[in-house]
Amino acid sequence: MPDSFYEGISFDMPKVPVPEFPDYSVNIEEFGAVPDGNTLNTEAFRKAIAHVAEQGGGRVVIPQGIWKTGPITLQSNINLHAEKGALVIFSGDKELYPLVDTSFEGLDTWRVMSPIYGKGLTNVAITGEGIFDGSGHTWRGVNKSDMNEYQWEEQVVSGGVLSEDGETWYPSEEYRLSHQKFDSNVPADLETREDHQPYKDFLRPVMVSIRESKNVLFDGPTFQNSPAWMLHPLMSENVIIRNLTVRNPEYSWNGDGVDLESSKNAVIYNNSFDVGDDAICIKSGKNEDGRRRGIPTENVIIRENTVYKAHGGFVVGSEMSGGVRNIAVSDMNFIGTDTGIRFKSTRGRGGVVENIDIHNIYMQDIVTEPLRFNLYYGGEAPSPDQNAEVVDKEAIRKQLPEVTEETPQFRNIRIRNIYSYDSETALWIQGLPEMNVQNVSIENVEFTSDRGGMIMDADQISMKNVDVRVSHGPILYLNNVHNLGLEEVTLGYEESADAGTGLRIVGPFTEALDLSGISFTNTSENLSVGPNVEETEIVK
Repeated sequence: MPDSFYEGISFDMPKVPVPEFPDYSVNIEEFGAVPDGNTLNTEAFRKAIAHVAEQGGGRVVIPQGIWKTGPITLQSNINLHAEKGALVIFSGDKELYPLVDTSFEGLDTWRVMSPIYGKGLTNVAITGEGIFDGSGHTWRGVNKSDMNEYQWEEQVVSGGVLSEDGETWYPSEEYRLSHQKFDSNVPADLETREDHQPYKDFLRPVMVSIRESKNVLFDGPTFQNSPAWMLHPLMSENVIIRNLTVRNPEYSWNGDGVDLESSKNAVIYNNSFDVGDDAICIKSGKNEDGRRRGIPTENVIIRENTVYKAHGGFVVGSEMSGGVRNIAVSDMNFIGTDTGIRFKSTRGRGGVVENIDIHNIYMQDIVTEPLRFNLYYGGEAPSPDQNAEVVDKEAIRKQLPEVTEETPQFRNIRIRNIYSYDSETALWIQGLPEMNVQNVSIENVEFTSDRGGMIMDADQISMKNVDVRVSHGPILYLNNVHNLGLEEVTLGYEESADAGTGLRIVGPFTEALDLSGISFTNTSENLSVGPNVEETEIVK
């Protein structure tokens, strides 16, 4: 791993060690494994791993062939190495996967054991050029609208059941009834293992779960077709994720790429993602469970990754209740993702996200925004327009929720050298009125998009050398923004567009806006100010 990765980051971080293993190796065929794609090799994997662990550690080799298996449980000092040409297919037989006490979507719960599972390990790796396939299509439902006609016909004839309206396929009747019964992937009213057992088919596992472990390496393989999230390092330390191909169908429910949760000292680089949900996601637990755990994700370097289809390229949240800090993201390409850089949370989460440095990001054809902060994730945001002639500010303040441990905070975030072309919207920054997004600097940015962007309930926002060109406006919409500084900012319409308003300002709590460093191109109106904005708060 290049030493240069640690140069220039804005926080102190130890170099993450690459796990080392004894020079001892076995082949799973030595323990009875058969590469015919039909023989169940669960016991052969178990015996091979146990044998190498008994020898003090080493490499368990999966040679070329198609290897069907149930869940693989890793041990300390094991390097599970899939050679080029090896395809490991995890069985869709749910009886092979017991329920285990774990965490999913940031909540403590019982869940089906992951196809690859490890807990409390030291020195563990999955390496090589082989492929691990989680048979996710046997676990998750799918909507008809998300497939083409041929895919849908194949899904229906594979078995399972349909919803009453025929628009959703489920892997079983048990799954369908559970999906109707629970409004969340983690049922809130179930506690014990016995409580969860009747709904086991609904409790889809993440494909690779490594938790409470130290010195973890993923290097080389392809991971595909997971039942839910793909890679989930949880409460772990010294994690390296590199040289992977991670892919899920675009329609896969909860088909995240990597979810690094409540872990520290991690490096994620030189990977390719094409997934059904967020690609690289930073988490630290959800609501009370996350705050009680109290373990932030911290000291993370993310570099030189490419993301194709995904809900977000780089994402923080929404489960960030234990906090996120000291994250450096750079030299990335996002091509056709729904959003590019995405921060999300909501009231009730709590937690602090801070000291995030993002630079050298290149984006093309982003479906919505290249940059998005949403602190109303999964909830209802207030109307962004406040055009009343007279507003009782004290009455509004009294209606705001109290700031407590349940209030999420996003602050001290630096975004620079960002280039996005042909997105739907330029940017979206939306904090909470009781807790604004704070101290965000945006520098050296060029966006072209169909529509302009919005900043709402944000404090200490600085923009320098920013060029935003859109087809429809207003180009930038400000609502209750405080302490905004603009330097060398150009807002313009594409030459072929119908010119409109460059900057629209509303909100009775607007204050200290310095617009002296802004210029406009092809606008019919440079500046529009709402009736409840005090003109003395704007420097032109």
